[in-house]
Amino acid sequence: MFRFAYPEYLWLLWLLPLLVAVWVAAGQLARRRLNRFGRLETIRPLMPDASTGRRRLKFILFLSAFALLTLALARPQLGSKLREVESRGIEMMLVVDVSNSMLAEDFQPNRLERTKYAIDKLFDGLKQDRVGLVVFAGDAVVQLPITSDYRMAKAFARRISPSMVSVQGTDIGQALSLATMSFSEKGDNPAGRVIVLITDGEGHDSGAIEAAERAAEQGIRIFTIGIGTPEGAPIQIGGEFIKDDKGEMVVSKLGEPLLEKIAQATDGAYIRSTNQSIGLDEIVRTINNMEKGDLAALRFEEFNEQFQYLIGAALVLSLAGVPAARPPQPAAPAFQHFRYGHRKIKNSDSPLTPNRRAFCRFRRLGVRETTGRITPRSDGSALSPND
Repeated sequence: MFRFAYPEYLWLLWLLPLLVAVWVAAGQLARRRLNRFGRLETIRPLMPDASTGRRRLKFILFLSAFALLTLALARPQLGSKLREVESRGIEMMLVVDVSNSMLAEDFQPNRLERTKYAIDKLFDGLKQDRVGLVVFAGDAVVQLPITSDYRMAKAFARRISPSMVSVQGTDIGQALSLATMSFSEKGDNPAGRVIVLITDGEGHDSGAIEAAERAAEQGIRIFTIGIGTPEGAPIQIGGEFIKDDKGEMVVSKLGEPLLEKIAQATDGAYIRSTNQSIGLDEIVRTINNMEKGDLAALRFEEFNEQFQYLIGAALVLSLAGVPAARPPQPAAPAFQHFRYGHRKIKNSDSPLTPNRRAFCRFRRLGVRETTGRITPRSDGSALSPND
């Protein structure tokens, strides 16, 4: 198992595009400043130590070192040892209705979104229990098998939508049967097992009572939550309201009698949700009073730190970006006048011509050598090393 101990530091990687933009802007500014004194192809021989390729390579090495140090700050870790952890708790299967009727807006923003919010809060309050998720409409699908990974459970619950089930309808019996078969195998001291059914209850019996009775025979209790109002609300999909064959608007109403019978068949409880509370908090308080069973889970208990390798690689790249010191190269005899002649020009009593002013200007910029002719942009007159 791989993880970052401090993943928040990974946000620093967004600085890489900013650094690239600053580097490009600095290069353009330097070229504009050089253009003030002549054409680049003429000035470039005067700067033998300037290398565009070496400058680009140093910057790439710097970016790579920065990225590696950022990853090192996040402390990458590898799980090295699996250990079976014993705990006591219950197993809970959430059975959520995702039919189109759950899009009715008698709950804000609608029934399904309100259910997803309540489930997310439910997972925040769990500690040692296991959870699973079944979604259903006209068919049922195990969205998440029984697990103790609440982070994964929350991620799956947030993606619940009517598109997860291709067949529309409300087949509660099939959903309860699938949830009953999705619990882990019983051990010597099995954990308490609970099914929490969240639906508007709008649908036919379809074997729901028989499925609840089979669950009761296996010691499974079913808690039902009715989400909706008896008055009901129209169903809106894609900005349009659903209509029946007669062209009349379909109104989805809460069907409580079936949900009450399912809960009674398993010694559970039925709760009607409200806009203030879905009802999961009341069910959790009841579940906490149930007898806990033994739960076992494999976890990565020890993690090997990997940041030191990244720091070492960043150090190597940083040192590679430091140019080796080179002794100054002696100027060729043909360039001695250009290199040192500016001192004579400065000490001369003769007036400074445009060529001589350009000559001294290049010397102030640190120019050391030249070849060929130089044409200052001011008046276009030529300047040669023998002037």
